[in-house]
Amino acid sequence: MKILAFIFLALFFSESSSSEKISDYRKYKTSQVKYKLEKVASSFDYPWGLTFIDKDNLLVTEKNGRLVKVNVKTGKTLDINHNIQSIRYDGESIAYQQGGLLDVYSHNDGHIFFSYSHDFKETIGADKKPSKSSSTVIARGKLSGNEIKNLEILLVGKPKIHTNKHFGSRIVIKDDYLFAGFGERDAGMIAQDPTQHPGSIIRIKKDGSIPIDNPTFKDHPEWLPEIYLIGVRNPQGMAISPHNQEIYFSQHGPMGGDNISKVTYAANFGWKDVAWGGSEYSGKKIGNVPFKDKYNKPIITWVPSMAIGNIQFYHGNAFPEWKGDLIVSATKAQMLLRLNFENNQIVDEEIILKDKIGRIRDFEIDHNGNIFIITDESNSSLWRISAK
Repeated sequence: MKILAFIFLALFFSESSSSEKISDYRKYKTSQVKYKLEKVASSFDYPWGLTFIDKDNLLVTEKNGRLVKVNVKTGKTLDINHNIQSIRYDGESIAYQQGGLLDVYSHNDGHIFFSYSHDFKETIGADKKPSKSSSTVIARGKLSGNEIKNLEILLVGKPKIHTNKHFGSRIVIKDDYLFAGFGERDAGMIAQDPTQHPGSIIRIKKDGSIPIDNPTFKDHPEWLPEIYLIGVRNPQGMAISPHNQEIYFSQHGPMGGDNISKVTYAANFGWKDVAWGGSEYSGKKIGNVPFKDKYNKPIITWVPSMAIGNIQFYHGNAFPEWKGDLIVSATKAQMLLRLNFENNQIVDEEIILKDKIGRIRDFEIDHNGNIFIITDESNSSLWRISAK
């Protein structure tokens, strides 16, 4: 059986371009850089996102809707009140549930931006049975004391979908523009339909208005006005490069095919016509080849999958040898990786942290270069990596 699987993979990859960077994290060396790992705060329930609001305090979202402010010096926590109408996450009892209160992004204009799976409550379907539909939503508000006030919904993904999977949702802001990944909600080829939001990366202004140079206004009139690129599966990370100011994003492949790519105008990354080396969880092949020249291609792809999470370019002085490199989290593989960037190319990879704190979902880097990490688990903790 193993021999047949090997032959299948060999034939599968031989049909694609040899220039594609297929990587296996199991072969990575472990970093020799010494660091201190310590717990900052505890008792989080499936946290998903975090963001610094000043040098000593950050916000943490939980999928069940809780929003928490944490002082990273003292470990003190404070619940923040809000009226975000997100799906409530039920925990381990339903393994496929992925919706809830997701990313949080603090901007220097005073707004806190959120992504979440909006709860449209129960509706009656064509079969006369009640069902719960949801969409990825982008919103913003302002933190005043222990409350988010003046919440504004900037974008509601279309259409409403009944599955509770693949919301995507990572946010980054560059200049006056907000980029966010919208997962394809496990609907496959919907990612090839630019008249629907799932399976795309959107670009709007911080106030929710539409940039006049988005694809729909230039050469793709059939696209929804917010859509900037299509053909993605479940984007889970996004970061601005300090080297060239380009935006990079990470996304989950299926069984194999996790990858990192550049956010490119009117790009199409091919899902679900291609799967970047991945296959269905049943083992069934997706597409005829892992890559096609008519689609944009990742800068790196992992086979097998590691359940890639957020990505950030390292800054700060705690670990000067990492400056400008891309730090990558992996949920299933319980890892934090470093991709060595030189001349905008990945020249080496190494494991910083593995199998020590659980399923890493998100991390942030403070002004000193310390790395703060949350894990996607019940009774989770906030951890800090600092110089030893």
